[in-house]
Amino acid sequence: MNQTLLPVVMAGGSGTRLWPLSRALYPKQFLALSGDETLFQQAVRRLTSLADAGTQVAGPCIVGNEEHRFLTLDQLREMKVSASAVLLEPTGRNTAPALTLAALYARDDLEGAQDPILVVTPADQTVTDAAAFTAALREAVQAASDGSIVILGIRPDRPETGFGYIRTRGDGQVQPVAAFVEKPDAETAQRYITEGCYYWNSGMFVLRASVWLKALAQFRPDIAEATDAAWAQRKADNGFIRPGKAEFAAIPSESVDYAVMERCPADPKCGFTVKMVPLEAGWSDLGAWEAVWQVSEKDANGNVAQGDAVIESSRNTLVHATSRLVSAVGLDNVVVVETPDAVLVADRSRSQEVKKIVAKLEQRERSEGTLHRLVHRPWGWYDSIDAGPRFQVKRIMVKPKATLSLQMHHHRAEHWIVVSGTAEVTCGEKKILLTENQSTYIPLGEVHRLANPGTIPLEIIEVQSGSYLGEDDIVRFQDTYGRVS
Repeated sequence: MNQTLLPVVMAGGSGTRLWPLSRALYPKQFLALSGDETLFQQAVRRLTSLADAGTQVAGPCIVGNEEHRFLTLDQLREMKVSASAVLLEPTGRNTAPALTLAALYARDDLEGAQDPILVVTPADQTVTDAAAFTAALREAVQAASDGSIVILGIRPDRPETGFGYIRTRGDGQVQPVAAFVEKPDAETAQRYITEGCYYWNSGMFVLRASVWLKALAQFRPDIAEATDAAWAQRKADNGFIRPGKAEFAAIPSESVDYAVMERCPADPKCGFTVKMVPLEAGWSDLGAWEAVWQVSEKDANGNVAQGDAVIESSRNTLVHATSRLVSAVGLDNVVVVETPDAVLVADRSRSQEVKKIVAKLEQRERSEGTLHRLVHRPWGWYDSIDAGPRFQVKRIMVKPKATLSLQMHHHRAEHWIVVSGTAEVTCGEKKILLTENQSTYIPLGEVHRLANPGTIPLEIIEVQSGSYLGEDDIVRFQDTYGRVS
C-alpha cells in the first residue's frame, strides 16, 4: 500500500537542565552532544530515512521557536535537506498546540498527500542503533495506518524517576496501552522494572493527521478551536509559516500526553486505540547532564572527559571543557561544565535541578541563562571578548555573501579591523572594500553597514566606545532578515 509519511520534528524546547552549554537562544537540540551532528540534525536524518518501495517520505515539517528560525535553516542547509515547512511558534504553548500546527499543515498545505501519517519526534534525543530505530518506526507506521495512535516505548534499564511511564497489556512488537503513568518516586520506579510491563514514554508518536485533530477536538476542544483560529491567520514569508500571534498566545498551554494520550486508555468509549511499539535502539533523551554521562565513552574509572579536560583520582565524573583547560582531582559522581562565561559544578545524581539555577538567573535578570558569550545571528556570529567602562571588544564573523542591516547607533562609535576575508563597508555616502589588516572608523550617529562580498568567511575585530553599549542601541533602516526597527 502506497502511503505518505510527514516527519514532524518538535524543536521548540529550551533545554534548561543542560545549562550552561544549553541556553534559551541556543538550546541543546542545536548542539552536537552526541556524535558529529547536532541532536536536531540527528532527529531529521532518522526520520527522513524511512522511505521504501511503498512509502513516500515528505520533507520534514519543523515546529520551532521564532527565536531559533535561522539556526533551524542553517542546520538543515548543512545537511542539504529541504523542509516541507518550518512552522514558527510566536510563544511556547507546549506540545499539544505544536503537534496541532503540524496536523493542520498536513491537512491544508502539504501538496500531493491525502491524510498523511505523522511521524513525530522531539528534536533533542539520541539513538545509537539507527537500523533498530528504523525497523521499530516502520512497525509503528504500519500499526498507525488503520487509525490507531502509536507511541514508541523504551524498556527501562534503571529505576528512572525523571520519565513518565507506559503500562501495556500483553507483549510482542505491537502492544495495547493500558495506561500512561506519571513520573514515579524511586521505590515505585523499581517496582515498575520488577513487574516488567512498564516502558519509558519516549515522546515519539505515529498517527494520521486526521486522527490527532479528531482526538484533540474530542478531549480538548478549547485547544483545537484556538489553534485552528491561529492557523487561519497564518502568514508565509522567507520560507517560514507563522500562525496569528495574538491568536496563538490565547491557546491553552498543554502537552500531548495530558491533552489526549492519557485520556484514551482511561476511556473505553473514546473511539481511539492506543498502541505501543517497543524501541530498543540505544535511546536517550539527553535531558540532563546525568544522561550525557550515561551515553558518553568512559575511562576505566567511569569518568567522561570532553574537550580540554584532565581528570585525576576521580570516579564516575563528567568534565566538559569548552574554552580552556579544566582539571579535576578527587571527585566522585560530579559534573563540571565550563563555558567562556559560566561554570557549573553539580552532584551528578542531582543534575535535573540545574534548571533551578536558570530560574534564579532569570529572576536576577542575568543574560547568562539566555545567551552565550558567542551569539549567533542569521548573518554569522559575534563573541564579546572584553568589556569595561565605555568600551567593548567583539570578534565578528560574517558568512560569505551575508549582509548585516543598514543601521545607526545613538550612543557609540565603532572601529573595525579586518582579520581575514573581505569587508564591504558602507559608511554614510561612502562604500569601501577592506582586506586583511585594514581598518575603518564608524562615527557615532553615522548610518553604516557591513557585508561580506567574498566566498570565505569574513572575520573582524570591532572596538566599541561610548556612553551606552547595549545591543538595543540599534536603529535598523534596511535588513535582509526582516528586522527593520
